[in-house]
Amino acid sequence: MSGTREAIAEAARRLFAERGYDRTTIRAVAEGAGVDQALVVHFFGSKQQLFVSVVELPYEPEAVLPELLGGDTETLGVRVARFLVETLESGQGRSRVTGLVRAAASEPEAARMVRELVTSRIFAPLTEALGVPDAAFRAALIGSQVVGLTMTRYIVGVEPLASIDPEAVVAAIAPTLQRYLLGPLG
Repeated sequence: MSGTREAIAEAARRLFAERGYDRTTIRAVAEGAGVDQALVVHFFGSKQQLFVSVVELPYEPEAVLPELLGGDTETLGVRVARFLVETLESGQGRSRVTGLVRAAASEPEAARMVRELVTSRIFAPLTEALGVPDAAFRAALIGSQVVGLTMTRYIVGVEPLASIDPEAVVAAIAPTLQRYLLGPLG
């Protein structure tokens, strides 16, 4: 990847994370990368193509899911909660997840793209691994917890959740994640 293309991609990642999809413009990306708008269009085409090219998950689900889902089923919720919070506490992880959530919340087309990404890369493999009849519903419930936590703690900054110790967050959400994954949903 050329230095110019990478500079554009990095500026776009940062702006999508900070502003969301709707408020990020080709002009702002070009300014952030120190290039002309024509170069953004040359390398990426449209804003939608730019978004799809640069917004990524902060981890490779194919590598992470087997490790998370393997092992003792009694501690699955704790493992998933710890992974989620550790991802959101890391700079790159937080930036990427908040960028996805902001984009999905700001524009229907971005929501569609994020939904397709999350469904194909996370929910489908999770559903298959859980192997229960209501696994797709359970995966969506996990997604609701991720989005809710991301919005409340990391985007809106609702106290005391925004500043409480990460381990306290893990302890608080782990039982809910355990129930969503394997417990009764009644």
